[in-house]
Amino acid sequence: MNIVLLSGGSGQRLWPLSNDIRSKQFIKIFHTKQGELESMVQRVYRQIRTVDPEAVVTIATSKSQVSTIHHQLGEQIGISIEPCRRDTFPAIALAAAYLKDVQGASENEPIVVCPVDPYVETDYFEALKDLGARAATSEANLVLMGIEPTYPSEKYGYIIPTSSDAISQVSVFKEKPNQEMAKSYIAQGALWNGGVFAFKLGYVLKRAHELITFSDYQDLFDRYDTLTKISFDYAVVEQESYIEVMRFCGMWKDLGTWNTLTEAMDSHNVGEALFNETCENVHVLNELNVPVLCMGLKDIVVSASPEGILVSDKEQSSYIKPFVNTLDHRVMFAEKSWGSFRVLDVGQESMTIKVTLNPGHRMNYHSHEHRDEVWTVISGKGYTIVDGLKKQVETGDVITMAAGCKHTIVAESELQVIEVQVGRDISVEDKKKFPLEG
Repeated sequence: MNIVLLSGGSGQRLWPLSNDIRSKQFIKIFHTKQGELESMVQRVYRQIRTVDPEAVVTIATSKSQVSTIHHQLGEQIGISIEPCRRDTFPAIALAAAYLKDVQGASENEPIVVCPVDPYVETDYFEALKDLGARAATSEANLVLMGIEPTYPSEKYGYIIPTSSDAISQVSVFKEKPNQEMAKSYIAQGALWNGGVFAFKLGYVLKRAHELITFSDYQDLFDRYDTLTKISFDYAVVEQESYIEVMRFCGMWKDLGTWNTLTEAMDSHNVGEALFNETCENVHVLNELNVPVLCMGLKDIVVSASPEGILVSDKEQSSYIKPFVNTLDHRVMFAEKSWGSFRVLDVGQESMTIKVTLNPGHRMNYHSHEHRDEVWTVISGKGYTIVDGLKKQVETGDVITMAAGCKHTIVAESELQVIEVQVGRDISVEDKKKFPLEG
């Protein structure tokens, strides 16, 4: 199976745990059999590998999410990087060019595209494998997965097949309706459009060349910011005359809001939380190092992170986005390929950050023009390089860097550092990278 996972999202609907770097698919809320926490993307990747250990998995995503993906899935995962957001058709076209020109995939290879974050069981990925096999042999240019609807939802588009067979030609597509129209569609045998497409690689490349002027992957990547924002549904699916749909009857949920997300949680709390006996249907997700106490609450979600605290009726949590748009979106926590960081304090002319470096990893060799930095090692061993001079460091050591000096730190074991930045203009833009000397 050759599968492309679409990883987008701005993170607003699951504020304060999500942001532009850590969208909902990266929040660790599910427990594995070993009792460890895993995110949606880790769960989906594990399920794919369970169904097909040899599957070729590529994630199409923005540059801001690459470090988090590497942190959670490792360095070997294939990634098609979108230089900017241009909706699903440009993203799929770029991923197709990446598979052909970078990964060397044949144009006859069947490709399955699906969202990175469905809440499903392994039978869903068995169905995706069947979908890809169907795309390899079918005369149809596109084979879609249609989800058997469980209620007249207004959140999804609808696919109306020509028959009730397991695989059927598609009669018509319907956009997201109101509830009454949704009931009418379901009465006609309609299926939810789950955003899953299967096709031969050459078909999408042909459609991409018809709609976009480019020569190869690198050329498309270089001109990506000039592309028109358009969905794959509008650009390709609705223009194709011969499409098949394969029914899927298993469990499928879109965890797009706090309400639906908490329905899928396997415990009432992630992080430290206490509930008295009068609480009903209350969930807490707490990333702060302080306890959360809930008393006499019903149908409530509490979410706490360094970026803010949400206390909401579960149903009302669906309407969070306009309020989040008014907030300062400083990223206070992020996972990177080298480890993670958490902002502990922000002052008028200072910022304090806890940095965790994974063994064998390092920061970029860099300098800052407008701020000094002080690093205090609180655990682990490694070494620093400051203006070309290497020095071993361990727990308790303090390193001072004046503005303008080049510096990095390398972890020999897991290394935790408290970084204090001091200056009148502290910003992420004040960073100049250099090749590591020696």
